[in-house]
Amino acid sequence: MHMIATEEAFATPEYLEALGKFASTSTSDNVRYAAYFQTKPEAARGLCDVETRLANMDANGVDMHLMSLTSPGVQLFDADLGTSLAKQTNDYLAGLIRQYPTRIAGLAAIAPQDPVRAADEVKRAMTELGMHGIIINSHTNGEYLDERKFDPILEAAQRCQAPVYIHPTFPSGDMCKPMMPYGLSGAIWGFAAETGLHATRMVFGGVFDRFPELQVVLGHMGESLPFWLFRFDNIYKMMMSQGQVPPGMVKLERKPSEYIKSNIHITTSGMFWDQVLKFAIEALGADRVMFAIDYPYESSEIGAEWIRNAPISAEEKEMIMSGNAQRLFKIKP
Repeated sequence: MHMIATEEAFATPEYLEALGKFASTSTSDNVRYAAYFQTKPEAARGLCDVETRLANMDANGVDMHLMSLTSPGVQLFDADLGTSLAKQTNDYLAGLIRQYPTRIAGLAAIAPQDPVRAADEVKRAMTELGMHGIIINSHTNGEYLDERKFDPILEAAQRCQAPVYIHPTFPSGDMCKPMMPYGLSGAIWGFAAETGLHATRMVFGGVFDRFPELQVVLGHMGESLPFWLFRFDNIYKMMMSQGQVPPGMVKLERKPSEYIKSNIHITTSGMFWDQVLKFAIEALGADRVMFAIDYPYESSEIGAEWIRNAPISAEEKEMIMSGNAQRLFKIKP
């Protein structure tokens, strides 16, 4: 079966240089760690060198990578530098797509620090560069997409039919403090907790009532959201039936779970586990699940072998391995 991997990181040397400079004066242990890890020769080669990427794909039978700028992305920087790096990175990725149209597709980076210019970049990426959606590395300086200041970005994404992939980053501020011991702030727990919070804020903040056609993608089997569908609905109904809307709550037009089933898609990145895959299909439907590896941070060999042998039907496997990505991201078969 055709195999499209949908959360595959890349970087440019210019981005890694900017990240290194930023980290050199940063007080954040997480930022310094990210810069140290990503600029190591092996990681940098996996992120930046297209021939290394293609060889890895060929060795593991992966037909296409949907590439996106690695976390933490351009959201660390001031608005001008972030916007400039996003444009530069998107131009580079568009060139790769033109060079390898059957092997590479792309998600455009944007700098939400300046929502108006970010919305303009969504339009440029989708109408001029041939991108297939946008990547946002979760919070921007502790702010989330449910906040009204970011509506221009969501409006542009909806109008341009650009799926928004919300990729993890390190938690911000006070949220990160209790996670720092034991290495919990990163991929082992903090990434999922922070990104799941972001998506949950969008659901309960009424984002999908304001933008009903907006489509969001979450990696790592949905950053735990599929497992909370019952509790989301049950507790929300309980709170809203108390006679008046509790402080801070938004009255939604539908049940919370319905937005997750109609406006959110999930990928398998770094979660190569049969039981969770079967649960996600049962909870959301096979048409909301897409294959992803999380290259170069996860093993392509393990991920590709797992999905080929997953205990699901051939029809479900075809949808997850390629059909859903082709439909959502408008990738030609």
